[in-house]
Amino acid sequence: MLECLNKPRSFYRRLLYLSLPVIAQNLITTSLGFMDTFMVGLLGSDQMSAVTVANVPIFIIQLIVFGLQSGSSVLISQYWGKGDRESINRVIGIGFYVAGGISTLFALAMFFFPAGVLGLITDNAHLIALAEPYIQIVGFSYIFNALSSIYIGMQRSMENPKFGMTVFAVSTVCNTLGNYLLIFGKLGLPALGIRGAAVATLCSRILEFAISFLYALRCRTMPLQPRHILRPGTDVLRRFVKYSTPVLLNETLWGTGTSLFTVIMGHMALSEELIAAYTVAGGIDKLVTASLFGVAAASAVIVGKEIGTGASREQVLSTGRALTVVSLCLGVLVGLTETGLYLLVLQPCVLPLFKLSAVSAGICTLFIYAYSSAAPLNAFVTTVVVGVLRGGGDVRCAMLIDILPLWLGTLPLLALCGLVLDAPPILLCFVMAFEPLLKCPFGLWRLLRSEWIHDVTVQN
Repeated sequence: MLECLNKPRSFYRRLLYLSLPVIAQNLITTSLGFMDTFMVGLLGSDQMSAVTVANVPIFIIQLIVFGLQSGSSVLISQYWGKGDRESINRVIGIGFYVAGGISTLFALAMFFFPAGVLGLITDNAHLIALAEPYIQIVGFSYIFNALSSIYIGMQRSMENPKFGMTVFAVSTVCNTLGNYLLIFGKLGLPALGIRGAAVATLCSRILEFAISFLYALRCRTMPLQPRHILRPGTDVLRRFVKYSTPVLLNETLWGTGTSLFTVIMGHMALSEELIAAYTVAGGIDKLVTASLFGVAAASAVIVGKEIGTGASREQVLSTGRALTVVSLCLGVLVGLTETGLYLLVLQPCVLPLFKLSAVSAGICTLFIYAYSSAAPLNAFVTTVVVGVLRGGGDVRCAMLIDILPLWLGTLPLLALCGLVLDAPPILLCFVMAFEPLLKCPFGLWRLLRSEWIHDVTVQN
């Protein structure tokens, strides 16, 4: 397996070129998102838990959009390899229609029925009352985010990841500044608390949409073709449905499944302490593991373009294996970094600022240990599913590998431990963190075969 790493330097330079902007983008958004959590946490752990509960349906919207973005990239990266710009415009047109429609429906449901939506997540009336004004506003922000994300995903699939990094950096800085001003009422503005965090998010999403729209009007590498965007055509629609629908289902079911972690915790005796710890630990983990998703995103583009340019099956297979070995090594490094960073900096200096209870702080530490231990497995599975298999057009198998272990293994076990057996928090933490362990054997089996390589631009 290790002989596949014998690649020319240009291969690794390209991997770095495509990965680093995505990594930087993830670091920016997660680090400033962590600051958002911190600022809301200054209001109290109840407010932080309320925002976490409110963000469960938002998280599902984001994953649907990510699924559409990833599904589109299966087609776009291979069309880019062939130089077919007309088909790329048709693909993003379909993405705009679907992403805009779904995010609008979610936003309307959260605006008109906030208590009903939140009641599906927790039965804690106090958290529901705190989260209602937040969810009513923040839902509309993801209409703008959905449209800009589809365009940014297209640019990333065309080997321009720097654009997304720039856009999300600007919008996230705006979001964080807006949070500071509106949550606490600075510079003469009213102190809106949780509602202020929602308004800041809405303004930042409008800004990122405006930047993306203006860039699209001036982009010469991929000029917009309104005729093809507005009328994508049935042929591209069939391909989009065939290759993007499994990815969309994958992300939706995965997002719904992981959101049920919060739902299960929300119905336990220590619901507020568990959710607060899960929020803080999750923010730390996303910050440290940003590099894993950068490599996975780059892998999808590299594999897809190789197939689109007509590379041999042996070459594509070797490339896929090399990318997963690199990600596995990176996962080991990330796990060690997460543990060291937490013990030396975050636990003594940052964690006390969140005003967590002693119980929540202890559970947060357990989550961090579990996440860092599982980082190599997480890196391998993420690159196999999101990167190699999707880039190779093997979207159905990628979906099964990602979804079945979660729904048939992790979720039933977590529900049994948390709701029936009243298991100790340490067991709950490791059940949630080690979900990738169930997926690794299936991912490895599929990776070692060549059946995952498909040219999605030709009629089967």
